[in-house]
Amino acid sequence: MGRRIVIALGGNALGKNLPEQMQAVRHTAKAIVDLIQQGNEVVVAHGNGPQVGMIQEAMTQLTRSNPQKYIPCPLSVCVAMSQGYIGYDLQNALREEMLDRGISLGAATVLTQVEVDPEDPAFENPTKPIGAFMTKEEADRMVTERGYHVVEDSGRGWRRVVASPKPKSIVEIDTIRSLVASDHVVIACGGGGIPVYTTTGHHLKGAAAVIDKDFAAARLAEQVDADTLIILTAVEKVAVHFGKPDQQWLDELTPETAQRYIQAGEFAPGSMLPKVQAALQFAQSAPGRSSLITLLDKASDGIQGKTGTVVRG
Repeated sequence: MGRRIVIALGGNALGKNLPEQMQAVRHTAKAIVDLIQQGNEVVVAHGNGPQVGMIQEAMTQLTRSNPQKYIPCPLSVCVAMSQGYIGYDLQNALREEMLDRGISLGAATVLTQVEVDPEDPAFENPTKPIGAFMTKEEADRMVTERGYHVVEDSGRGWRRVVASPKPKSIVEIDTIRSLVASDHVVIACGGGGIPVYTTTGHHLKGAAAVIDKDFAAARLAEQVDADTLIILTAVEKVAVHFGKPDQQWLDELTPETAQRYIQAGEFAPGSMLPKVQAALQFAQSAPGRSSLITLLDKASDGIQGKTGTVVRG
């Protein structure tokens, strides 16, 4: 029997603009369908950095063109937009690739909200830069009118910074489970999910935050009861002493070795560190679960134990 796999796609699997994305998703679909052809159930999560940046830039220019008519678009809405158009391209590429191989499965994108804790300490220290560069005057106005947190970015202008809280739970998880059970390849938690928290009654309010897509994928994998989480990145394996003469590629990470390397600062924050932490979180969430960190084109080989870094709980 095959495995239930959640794949976390990085930005390199989606391109940096619309033409690149159209081409990239076809290549990405082939790697994903390789896993499906092996008999695995697959759920896909993905990043959205370049895409949500384009949306934010467009919305900023619209606001600048007529500040009296247009107000800045909430970040949660921008994330929802990015989920929609990335999912549109990705599900069509998957559908076409599966039909070309005689595989009769559905492919569907779920606009996914991910609940966060409004008391998460990350909200006290926003660090994630987003959106367009602003002048000092524009930044000051956004602080006064919208309550934004802003920072000066290396002499290039001012940018908004937002929190990156940890995901608690996935709001649409029952829908995702139902689609998986009815033989669909599901695309969910795009860009880490739309960050929301519960207010009065059952109302969900969008949070000014960005959820790390690897942690969101780990939570998704837990909640769909996956066997394996595959985190795709720009290297075939995780390395220690990366880029140095004594660089060492790792075939396996245990909780003990992972924590030792983390404490030694071997993994770069904002790059490999969250991938290792998310992989470890999922692998330790239940007996028998494991994570794999590798290249997109090596995912099929990795799941067969031929390459990649396996993270065990």
